[in-house]
Amino acid sequence: MTDNQIELDGPGTRRSHQHTEMRNGKSVIDRSNRKSTSKSETMNKPNSRKTSELLRRRDAPLETRTDLTASATKDITATMNAILADVFALYVKTKNFHWHMSGPHFRDYHLLLDEHADQLFAMTDPIAERVRKIGGLTLHSIGEIARTQRVADNDADYVEPLDMLAELGEDNRTLAARLREAHNVCDEHRDVATASLIEVWIDEAERRAWFLFEATRRAN
Repeated sequence: MTDNQIELDGPGTRRSHQHTEMRNGKSVIDRSNRKSTSKSETMNKPNSRKTSELLRRRDAPLETRTDLTASATKDITATMNAILADVFALYVKTKNFHWHMSGPHFRDYHLLLDEHADQLFAMTDPIAERVRKIGGLTLHSIGEIARTQRVADNDADYVEPLDMLAELGEDNRTLAARLREAHNVCDEHRDVATASLIEVWIDEAERRAWFLFEATRRAN
């Protein structure tokens, strides 16, 4: 009996020691958690300068620092977003006619319009990024493009090839004129960077209009 009692008490005693160690270990963990919680509470205090600054940055609206005035940012942003919408609309229209081209000059016209579409699409990112650089917001969606564009869509099932070219020629001449107006807005606010980009785009629009005009000329 004595031996059995020793065998039973031995493990029980060890379990008791283990329980004490676990209890002591838990006590240490609890103290550590309390210290961690205390630090967290300190960091999250409303009057903590560091926390306030982090919260301000997280909740701040999109804004870019610029030496242009708020009025300049507003005017140039509105002007260039309208140009951006027109360029997107003209890009899609050019691709539309590129896809639906027909007739004996199909290859030449098809390739010409593809070249023009690539040139138009290449304008879109620099325009949008320029708006962001001066502290403005640019277009967000297809819906916003549709509400802003001034280029008329053409959803006809069939358009004569020469009519396609003539319509695109007129659209490019109109785009060039609107780019000149945008240049005037930039000049008014001394935004030489946007103005310099616009000068290149005017030249490209005039070149597209020139090619389209010559391609539609009929023999005398």
